[in-house]
Amino acid sequence: MDDYDTALVLSRVLTSGVVMSIEKSDRELPGLERSLTRASGRRHACLVNSRSAAIHAALTGLGIGHGDATGGAGLGPPERSFLAWLGVTADDDVPPPFALLTHADDLSDVDAVALVVDLTGLGFGPAAAFLTDDAGAHARAERLKIFGSYDLRTMWTQEESGAEVVPGVQFNYRLSPLVAACARLALTKGARS
Repeated sequence: MDDYDTALVLSRVLTSGVVMSIEKSDRELPGLERSLTRASGRRHACLVNSRSAAIHAALTGLGIGHGDATGGAGLGPPERSFLAWLGVTADDDVPPPFALLTHADDLSDVDAVALVVDLTGLGFGPAAAFLTDDAGAHARAERLKIFGSYDLRTMWTQEESGAEVVPGVQFNYRLSPLVAACARLALTKGARS
């Protein structure tokens, strides 16, 4: 992405009045979600602010938590350390229940139930996504985030949203609209070239 494109995105986001990711009128996060679901063929995207957060969202979405075991073949030391911190045992002989991608080049060719895509390499700060077709997995992943879509609906309407999907604990995994806008532009330009 060249300097002009970056300046345009920065100007659009900063003049929109939506600098925080908890604004009802935010268009950047839904825009990146649409780009990723379109590119991957998956129905749902949960955007987060790091690869670890996306792994956590995937595990939570897929019903894997403290005291459980999951596939760990191909996961590196940082991911294994994070699984250990979560209290999840990694089995070296079994692949993880998600494909871990460190780029967003061709998401449609990946044959996996769920995808964890690290967007940090685009160069705009830590960002990642959990992509799935399972609405329940998506709901559990979203609910893991403080100020995720469920919390925001509750805040805006003053009525509990998605009470059937209540997390044990929530984390500050929310992605910034500014990072989302820049990532979306980089992905769009990459798809055109």
